Amino acid sequence: MSRAWRLIDTGVRPAAENMALDRALLESCQAGAPNTLRFLRFEPSALIGFHQSVSQELDIDYCRREGIGISRRITGGGALYCDQGQIGWELFVDRRTFATGDMLAIARTVCGIAVEGLRSLGVDAAFRPRNDIEVAGRKIGGTGGAFDGNALLYQGTVLIDFDVERMLRVLRIPQEKLSDKAIASARERITTLRAWLSDDTPSAATVQAAFARAFAQGLGVTFEAGDLSAVERDLYGRYRIEMAGDDWIFETDRPRIEVATASAMRKTAGGLVRVMATVDTVRERLKQAFITGDFFINPRRAIVDLEAALRDLALERVDETVDAFFKSRAIEMLLLTPEDLKAVLREALRSLEPQGHERVGV
Repeated sequence: MSRAWRLIDTGVRPAAENMALDRALLESCQAGAPNTLRFLRFEPSALIGFHQSVSQELDIDYCRREGIGISRRITGGGALYCDQGQIGWELFVDRRTFATGDMLAIARTVCGIAVEGLRSLGVDAAFRPRNDIEVAGRKIGGTGGAFDGNALLYQGTVLIDFDVERMLRVLRIPQEKLSDKAIASARERITTLRAWLSDDTPSAATVQAAFARAFAQGLGVTFEAGDLSAVERDLYGRYRIEMAGDDWIFETDRPRIEVATASAMRKTAGGLVRVMATVDTVRERLKQAFITGDFFINPRRAIVDLEAALRDLALERVDETVDAFFKSRAIEMLLLTPEDLKAVLREALRSLEPQGHERVGV
């Protein structure tokens, strides 16, 4: 494989445009485009992970009042608030680049390189498994990755400056928890380049240059400034429209349900998993299970396929159906296991309480 990689800076964009570029560049990488390092920044944006629900994770009314764009990523993980105070960096590479399919090993390598980029700026950063970068125990950047076919997207952020209070208001946190004490506590867990470097806070261009040098040295490659190909521009044009629409953004939100419901959530090693189940209690059948959370899974549609396999199923067959589903498919998960999913499903069904005509989602 060529050791000359493409370097793209797509500047400050709305959420939907950045998500459309992610999708276009990942598809292009699958088709054989050169390995690429992309830098990106956001207009004020609230982003949920691919498997999350907007109405569960975000204060939609607050976002709309404040002009904060909402979008759903093509990768898993948790809800984020992004603005021009953060720099995003992304690697779009052939999955053979790191000679392993172990996402934890890839995270250690990539985050180790990002750490060196921060250290070159005068910040004593360190990698915190499973995928965070910290300074003195406080988070300064998060990362995550996903395989899609023969391509890997690994992405991260670095905080130059950050509005903690706005982040808490964007996320769906009960108003009574948005106290001065809660905000102060959140500030103690997050830090920024401005907090550490004060008057010497680097510009976005300086940060990007430091990261480009670190990735070049750490991966043994050179970078050549480039732009989108004609194919990528065409894909971007189509996806920009689709990913700004409600069908994409609210795809994992659920319609009105008029049967008994049950729910559960559990923090697993692989991330938070939520289950909302609708049950025919007379026939003892699982009508539908809706599975959301901040976990990573590949292929991304595996959760949708699992939900389909569980549809209109006798309750006693849930565990065996989950087992059969994962045995029959090649599915990659980061620390999440089929046992985790079965446990949350069982917990939801055990806690079943008929609730009449409950509205779920938006």
